[in-house]
Amino acid sequence: MPVPDGDFALLKEAVRDAGALAMRYFGTDLKKWSKDADDTPVTEADIAVNDLLRARLMDARPDYGWLSEETEDDPSRLSRPLTWVVDPIDGTRAFAKGKTDFAISVALVLDGRPALAVLFNPATGEFFEAAAGEGAHLNGAPIRVSDCTTIDGCRIAAFAPMFKHPGWARAGIEPWPEMEILERNSVAYRIALVACGAADAALALNGKSDWDLAAADLIVHEAQGRMTTHDGKPFIYNRENTRHRSLLVAGPALYDALFAKVAVVRLPE
Repeated sequence: MPVPDGDFALLKEAVRDAGALAMRYFGTDLKKWSKDADDTPVTEADIAVNDLLRARLMDARPDYGWLSEETEDDPSRLSRPLTWVVDPIDGTRAFAKGKTDFAISVALVLDGRPALAVLFNPATGEFFEAAAGEGAHLNGAPIRVSDCTTIDGCRIAAFAPMFKHPGWARAGIEPWPEMEILERNSVAYRIALVACGAADAALALNGKSDWDLAAADLIVHEAQGRMTTHDGKPFIYNRENTRHRSLLVAGPALYDALFAKVAVVRLPE
């Protein structure tokens, strides 16, 4: 089924308003706590932004599914061809510290793949958007991944200690060449930086969830990049299991070079 007319405008307006709401909390003395399951942080801003997005998007499209980091999962989403996939604030740790490394991430997923996507960092004013088959844009201007071809000297958005992962040694991989490592708390924002060419690649060897990836996935693909798990598997969203093992993102030539290096690393299932 095609995405109905008006959904993209609805999505963009809702996310802009969510960004304005987030900025009312940004830099203030936030109420914050940890989730019982995995000790990840959450703040009152996460909940407020989530509630705004859910009200705006689900009131307008009550037949769609809803999957959000800050909402108890409703299995009925699995029977809906269209589902909103939401991270109200990706990069909560940075947000709570008054740092600008965060983003509001929302995708509309159609049959397992994102069809519409918006990623908004209201602190920096960066508004990324994409519709399947129509390219990706940053603040209205078309964007494309960089043309970097070699790992040596590339700018890679990643968690620096990851390069000390014991899996590298077990796989017999030669030492990494010199790279510029860009550490960003928000995974979605890291991927967006690849999409606009501000970073050449992004890599993670730990689990991520649908809401971390879905919007940024479409944006980087529409910017002519490639994004898979470290062992080359594509991401399928809105399934019963919303976790993914790893992440590799880059322009086509650099992707091939990185894939040759990381595909042999063994990670737990």
